[in-house]
Amino acid sequence: MMRRQRTFARTWAAALGVLAGGSLATGCVTVRPSQRQVLSSPEMDPNADAVEESFYSHVEAAREGAVGGHGAAGGGCGCG
Repeated sequence: MMRRQRTFARTWAAALGVLAGGSLATGCVTVRPSQRQVLSSPEMDPNADAVEESFYSHVEAAREGAVGGHGAAGGGCGCG
């Protein structure tokens, strides 16, 4: 019975290893120059619109009850 449990555990460990390795391998992508044009468009830049960014910062501060943490000094207490 013990041997069967060890074999089962090894099989699961191997399956999880293959799954993790496959997940990590798909994270590396080569982007063609024609695709870079699309990825570098202004819509893909999250800080392109300062007014919209300030609005989202205000909404997040109201929701979270904290201010700051957007690249500025301070611990979220509003004093920095």
